[in-house]
Amino acid sequence: MRLTPFAAAILLAAALAAQSKSGPCDRACLEGFVDRYLDAVIAHDPTKAPIAKNAKFTENGQKLELGDGLWNTMDGKGTYRLFVTDVDAGQVTFLGSISEEKTPAVIALRLKIANRQIAEIETFIQRSPSSAQGFERIGYKWTDALPPSERMSREDLIKVANMYFSGMQQNDGKGVYPFADDCNRIENGSLSTNQPTPPGQKRPDPKTATGYSGQWGCKEQFDSGLLHFVTRIRDRRFVAVDPERGLVFSFIFFDHSAGDTRNFETPDGRKVTAGPAQLWTWQLAELFQIQKGKIHQIEAIMERAPYGMPSGWSDWESGLSDRGRDATK
Repeated sequence: MRLTPFAAAILLAAALAAQSKSGPCDRACLEGFVDRYLDAVIAHDPTKAPIAKNAKFTENGQKLELGDGLWNTMDGKGTYRLFVTDVDAGQVTFLGSISEEKTPAVIALRLKIANRQIAEIETFIQRSPSSAQGFERIGYKWTDALPPSERMSREDLIKVANMYFSGMQQNDGKGVYPFADDCNRIENGSLSTNQPTPPGQKRPDPKTATGYSGQWGCKEQFDSGLLHFVTRIRDRRFVAVDPERGLVFSFIFFDHSAGDTRNFETPDGRKVTAGPAQLWTWQLAELFQIQKGKIHQIEAIMERAPYGMPSGWSDWESGLSDRGRDATK
């Protein structure tokens, strides 16, 4: 049967509408899923977000049923919002302040979008009012696009970010550390580099100190060799890469094996003892701003976890490996 021009136009419009609902997401589309998801969590109702039937959901490394965990307690969004959006991989990640039972906290969130539905949900909650308030006060946004000629490939961005972890693991002060002169690191809402020297005190000297100082810059800390007590940085999953803005988002674990690993020599031969006296693992979400092969800004949230704990997204071998990997593939 031959269609009239009007009927053909109706069918074409329907086809285009169906395609727009199932086609790939651009940046705005992906970032929109974050608010749709968080609004559903605030409503304590998973049916209010477009979540796929068999979506996997974890919170702080633990696989949970959809609707459990933060779904029971989140009651608002804060003012701090930072996206690392990976259009090519169909993944969006987010670091932001939230409210949980009227108490400020920070969330690191990863959503994988497939066919305009949320297929994977990875959440890491750092339940600390001071962290949330610190991020809101500092307020870095990282929204500027780089000129096309200055954009690095996703492989090179991951390589630079992974150099940070390799340089910290059993740090000896002799590696190649890709830090820009203006590099800052923020951990749990507070500066952990370039802190001002308190009045009446003297800035610690890396040549005589027995522990690294938050008053030093990024490279100065690594050059000191005093981070050696970080014995293993494992399950290095780079889960979102944004070449347009020079951003990388990762989930990782830092292990401190304690014991004799606390005893080491600095680059100039001084013997020191540093690091946790007990077995210790940090679970982290860590974000990097990278330009022209140099790290300019680092943001991280971290919570103590059981020693050797897995992420819930890696097999056993990968979870113990200190090799970085593009976890979007």
